Amino acid sequence: MPTQSHRPLFLTTLLAATAALTLTAAAPSTAAPRISTAFTLPGAKVYPEGIAADSRTGTVYVGSYADGTVYRARPGARTAEVFLPAGTDGRHTANGLRVDARGRLWVTDSTTGVAVYDTRTGARLAHFEVPGSGPRFINDLTITPDGTAYLTDSARPVIYRVTPAQLRTGSGALTPAYDLTGRLAPSPAGSFALNGIVSDPAGRYLLAVDMIGGDLHRVDLASGALSRVTLTGGDLKAADGLDLSPDGTLRVAHNTPNTLTRWQLTPDGTRARLTRTLTDPALQIPTTLTHTPTRTLVVRSQFDKGGPMNPEGTPTPFTIAAVQGL
Repeated sequence: MPTQSHRPLFLTTLLAATAALTLTAAAPSTAAPRISTAFTLPGAKVYPEGIAADSRTGTVYVGSYADGTVYRARPGARTAEVFLPAGTDGRHTANGLRVDARGRLWVTDSTTGVAVYDTRTGARLAHFEVPGSGPRFINDLTITPDGTAYLTDSARPVIYRVTPAQLRTGSGALTPAYDLTGRLAPSPAGSFALNGIVSDPAGRYLLAVDMIGGDLHRVDLASGALSRVTLTGGDLKAADGLDLSPDGTLRVAHNTPNTLTRWQLTPDGTRARLTRTLTDPALQIPTTLTHTPTRTLVVRSQFDKGGPMNPEGTPTPFTIAAVQGL
């Protein structure tokens, strides 16, 4: 369970991002997106945050911010099952989730680091932790074609890296690979900034979002050069989860405004144009999303109903949304 000290910090950040959110109407489309329920998560206090789909099997994994439970929904299932129980391996939260090309499930714990699990047995294969006791909030991650994982820290302006060689050792320190100090927009002390991260399918660059400034930052993996993506038609304030398709379509979950946006990236990832906006309270504070060949699956966190955004209120049953036409 997140400590009480996390909650005011998280709430301040989300509210500040919402107040500043400005999205321009996107170009018209032939069909409006449709929202339905893909499957339900068992439990009264789930407060889900992360989601990942295994492209080989169609299985979907969802993580709980409240206690670190990881759920599994097999293809066609209307209710997910517990895959990794709360507290497994000392895990307190389950924020960012990814399934790599070899079918291993990566799960970040915002309080410590990241662990890697066998999706067949649930056995932990490796774990990496941020050393020391300084501020940290390990949030989201992406995996490049060569098997390297990159992770954002929402409390520090850094991106961590775990290489395949490090993964083979089974454990180690999670240390910064890229430092964005001085590159993020000014934000209140102690607020969360870096959040969602994705990688180019060709392994050329990373894209990481600053949810306070509304900017998208680009890391060139060959040179290490850092730059800001030019956004046309809107911004990425309150942006939480990102999903990048091979055709350059970037889908974004903006949490507190209950909004999803779709952007078209240029081939080099230096510019992005807003092409669609969907705002609907039925999204219930969307935190992350994953796009499959048939639909976009979106986490309905309900953080504002008795969760980390607001201790008051009672959530409805926790579900994952299916969005068609995004």
